[in-house]
Amino acid sequence: MNTFLGSLPKHLYVLVDTEFTHRESVGFMPAVWFGLTSHPGRMWGCNVMFENGAIYRNLPLHALAHRADAEKNWSKQCAQRWNCYGHDWSTTDYVYLRGLYCSTRCASDRFEPGHYLFTVAPVNDAFSEAPDQSKEFTFVKLDNGRFTVQPTDHLLFEDKSFTTHQWIWPKGFKRQTEIYSCE
Repeated sequence: MNTFLGSLPKHLYVLVDTEFTHRESVGFMPAVWFGLTSHPGRMWGCNVMFENGAIYRNLPLHALAHRADAEKNWSKQCAQRWNCYGHDWSTTDYVYLRGLYCSTRCASDRFEPGHYLFTVAPVNDAFSEAPDQSKEFTFVKLDNGRFTVQPTDHLLFEDKSFTTHQWIWPKGFKRQTEIYSCE
């Protein structure tokens, strides 16, 4: 478990929009994304290292891209659905989901395809303790050159050996509202 800041399951080579990092923007600059920070009521903070060795902390996800021709004006609302709940969280790279193609609901009327990267689960906060509020957040590398982080109910995955895929959002699921205990 991490408190406040921690490592990604694996580092990622990215491009950073210098609009977020420099007094005078010079477009995208290469960097290595290696860490995350979490503060309640804020977006996830991305920690990167630039080619000159400088570390820059707490970049919002919409400041990062993985291609130079990434979609312009990628909004914070498309990059991240919910603010962080607290300081404590844990990352995992689900082996089954690793690299799977998925569709993300980045906004109520905007769907973007991409590939699974890793998952972050908040812990030790009031939201995570409530079954109907507890969420895992999935980071996805989008086909449009950007990244997004979405809760599991805003993702559909394609496993060609299992799913019968038509990208139709399921209906009829209910939120978990009970805490189960065997004693």
